This record gives sequence, structure tokens and C-alpha cells, in this order.
Amino acid sequence: MSHGLWGKIGGAGLGLAVGGPLGALVGAVAGHFLLDREGSLFGPTPRGVVFTTGLVALAAKMAKSDGVVSPSEVAAFAEVVHVSDDERPGVTRLFDLAKATTNGFEAYAQQIAETFREEPRLLEDVLDGLFHIAKADGAIHDKEARYLRAVAEIFGLDEARFNCIAARHVRLADDPYEVLGVARALSDAELKARYRALVAENHPDRAVARGLPPAAVAIATRRLAAINAAYDRIAAERGLKLSKP
Repeated sequence: MSHGLWGKIGGAGLGLAVGGPLGALVGAVAGHFLLDREGSLFGPTPRGVVFTTGLVALAAKMAKSDGVVSPSEVAAFAEVVHVSDDERPGVTRLFDLAKATTNGFEAYAQQIAETFREEPRLLEDVLDGLFHIAKADGAIHDKEARYLRAVAEIFGLDEARFNCIAARHVRLADDPYEVLGVARALSDAELKARYRALVAENHPDRAVARGLPPAAVAIATRRLAAINAAYDRIAAERGLKLSKP
């Protein structure tokens, strides 16, 4: 979360209209009421606010479902949600409030799904970030796995997409083809074309160009590293020249 973004959330002079359960969270942290911004002079709610607030809220609910927040998970959370030292108390408060609210995680996931319905890649980014946090203590536990699958279902991600995301974080079958979301029967030429397309789709520079928050850029950076590693393994197995786009 960038300084500018957190300044918007915490600023006392502006009613930031996120609306819904996420808006209630931001309002509690900012210390003032949030109004629905639809049709307001300020225009639509910044996507970065919904993305980052939603990621924090879902991470908090995941921690509650597991029952324990390990130091390694805290460190992984900080890798995804970047804040300065003076901003950290506000983010911590947002996390704690989300964990304690009577709203279930479904309410937060549904709002994120509706906000980014036309941008499914951002929904995958959120799930990617949650996987990164969940695996930080060395394993994704049963409750976390069920939670992640439930979030994916609310996001409308099918089994193939879920497995592709999961394979970037856990060794389900230690299958690099799963990471790339491709069939083993693909020809070398088709494999290279798919790899180049994935690199173009997931490059961090693309997230920056679209004005996404640092959390989304950090997720894209790690995802691209996983894609490169998977392709390198397949290329080595097939005896392909390890040429990168």
C-alpha cells in the first residue's frame, strides 16, 4: 500500500466512498463516516483502495480461520502490503478490525468479485497474495486450503485456474506444466508461444502502467518468477534453448 493510497484512506478531510463491508472497515480506520460515492463529484472509488483493503481484509479472515498468525505469515504479509513505519499502525488496525468483524469473509470476497468482475486477472492477484501469506509458515493447512478454495469460488475462478495458482505456491504434483496452465502434449512452438504470452500478461511493468497499487505489483513480480522457473524446468527437460522474451 503506497503512502498516497494510505493517506487517502486515513485522511480526515475526505469522505472516501468505498461502500459495502470494505467501506465500513476503511471508515473505522479513518475515523469518519464513508458515503456512497456513486455519482459524487469525486468520481468512482479508486481501484487500488478496493484491491489493497480487500486483500488485507481477506488475509485477516484467513488468519482467523487458521487460529494462529505466525511471525513468518506477518513477514509474508509485509512483502505483499508495503507500508512505511508510520503507516503500519493503521494497516495493523485495519487487519485487526477485519479479523474481529461480524461480517464473514464471504462479504469481503463478494465485494471484491463485483468490483473486478471485468478484470479477472486482479481477482487472481488477490488469491495469489493470499496463497503467498498462507504458505509462509512452510505449509498450507487444511483450514487455509478450504478458505482459499472458497474465495476462488466466490471470485468465479474454475478448478483449472485455482490449480494453476496453487501450483505456483505448493508442490501439488510438482508439475511445472500446472504452473503454466498448459497440457504436456503442447508442441515446443506452442509452449514457447504460451510462455511468451504469460510473461507479457504478468509482467510487473504492466501492473505499474495500469496504475495498480504496490501490492499488485509485488504479487505480479513473484508470479512472473514462478512462471520463469516452471518454463526453465520444462525447457531443460525438453532440451530447449533457454531463450527468454
